[in-house]
Amino acid sequence: MKSVPQLILFLCFFTIFITNAQVFNPYYNGIVENTSSTNILNDLTTLVDFGVKEPGSSEIENAKNWIIARYQALGYTAIETQEFNVSGQTTSNIIITKTGSVYPNTFLIIDGHYDTINGPGANDNGSGTILILELARLLKDVDTEYSIKFIHFSGEEEGLIGSEYYVNNTVIPENLDIKLVLNIDEVGGVAGMNNNTIVCERDESSPGSNNAQSAQATQEMANCFGLYSNLQTEISYAYASDYMPFEDNGEIITGLYEANESPYPHGPNDIIENMDPDYVFEVAKGTLGSALHFAVAREPLGISENNLEANIMLYPNPTEGILNIRLNTSLSEPLEMAVFDVLGKKVYNTSLNIENTTLDLRFLGSGVYAAVFKTGDDLAVKRIILE
Repeated sequence: MKSVPQLILFLCFFTIFITNAQVFNPYYNGIVENTSSTNILNDLTTLVDFGVKEPGSSEIENAKNWIIARYQALGYTAIETQEFNVSGQTTSNIIITKTGSVYPNTFLIIDGHYDTINGPGANDNGSGTILILELARLLKDVDTEYSIKFIHFSGEEEGLIGSEYYVNNTVIPENLDIKLVLNIDEVGGVAGMNNNTIVCERDESSPGSNNAQSAQATQEMANCFGLYSNLQTEISYAYASDYMPFEDNGEIITGLYEANESPYPHGPNDIIENMDPDYVFEVAKGTLGSALHFAVAREPLGISENNLEANIMLYPNPTEGILNIRLNTSLSEPLEMAVFDVLGKKVYNTSLNIENTTLDLRFLGSGVYAAVFKTGDDLAVKRIILE
């Protein structure tokens, strides 16, 4: 049996609630530090080598098949394609879903277009496409409370046709519950320039019902870039990319765009040699930190050798206030229970002496709480969601 000092009790509590605050999270940072510049460059080289990826072309079809194969190799199985027409040509959106553990029917959408026009599109939007693939690789086995959809749109260059089709044929008819749309478009920087700033875009257009929420999310993303990348941030407005059909539908949006705007998109010189892959690497790190924050990644616990946590069952959870506690083990001494709010304030405590107990927590406000259980040297932490 391992001795668990009070410091560990605090660290365990801190681990649960740090995900709800805009502070440096060591668990998030450990994932961010696995971002691979080699993966980014190799994938970008492969994508660019397909050539000009216009709807209806063999080049975009080959790119689509390669993107799907990359997700399959990462272990994703919930992969869909959505066909539609652009000027009489058939092309496809690619939608990959990672299911959340607490809110499986509420989605963080991370999107970018993979079609190009008049050139291979290393920056516009190979940079965004490859960044999303790297995020998907690193998030694959991370427990997130919210579901994530990684979406690669086609038809963007012809007027946001793929994203508009997705909103009209999926989001609206399915009444999709979207927490946030994070659009990534042209984040490659310019070779030879000091690419040290990323533009974080917020909704400033009509309808304005979600502008405040968009501004909040965009500021939180900028904060994440400060925590997990070496880039500075600039706040600007969202326009002319695949988040706009979502904005028109009243969704909360945010986006990323390079601060040093490249002169090469939509032409044959939009190649890797004219962009800054190291900049894409830093953008990937900040975006990954943001995704972990927005999807609410949960660090695996596992503190006690006798697995006290596994022997405590809380139900229903989420709850409207009546919480049942079942202990799947006999008690040799009382089990102390303390409940903390997101600010770390103890709001309730009790001592449990029997295996089955019902608590009335209706006096607490709606929100997320930590229930810390301790008996002897053993400790467990459970999350309680009050509705």
